[in-house]
Amino acid sequence: MDLIGPQYMFGSLMGAKVYLVAKSLNPVTSDTGVTITPTATFETCPRDLTVLFTPGGTGGTLAAAQDAETLAFMTDRGSRAKYVTSVCSGSLILGAAGLLKGYKATSHWSVREVLAKFGAIPTDARVVRDRNRITGAGVTAGLDFGLTMLAELRDQTYAECCQLIAEYDPQPPFNAGSLKTAPANVKAPMIEMLADFVKKSEALASGMKSSV
Repeated sequence: MDLIGPQYMFGSLMGAKVYLVAKSLNPVTSDTGVTITPTATFETCPRDLTVLFTPGGTGGTLAAAQDAETLAFMTDRGSRAKYVTSVCSGSLILGAAGLLKGYKATSHWSVREVLAKFGAIPTDARVVRDRNRITGAGVTAGLDFGLTMLAELRDQTYAECCQLIAEYDPQPPFNAGSLKTAPANVKAPMIEMLADFVKKSEALASGMKSSV
């Protein structure tokens, strides 16, 4: 959903060209088992982008954040893109590419504070904007991020039209969608389950910092 939520919104921009970029055109399987076919590679992706966007994930995100070719691509395109953006743990990749130094940014709650090790200013909000850096929090925040980008790239009415056609009217059956509202018996096992991912993310950030 980190990818598909924002992609739905970007795909609603009439006249815009959306590229799904990977190192090769080989299908990529997400951590939830959905297979995605890239439409461009690092070489064929346009050099000048209006929006550079990276979704998050788990193991694949950490691998990408340590991959020299991926980081080189992100650094290059990010240096010229009008907007540099992410959702969820995708901000770890932006951080590893040096694109968040001195910027307020958010991420999935489990690794939000790790952004500080990349020189960013962790900020607890669904969508955070600092100049041309626009980042979304975890997973479903990608929909909020996508609507924010539509309003930025077109206008509020355009974004509201897309929100209506998507019938994005959140009324969750439970109130456990954030650390502020989730009950203790929900938070504890989820924090424990993600502890290894957090530890690996911290190690990634520490390694990047020591190698600079």
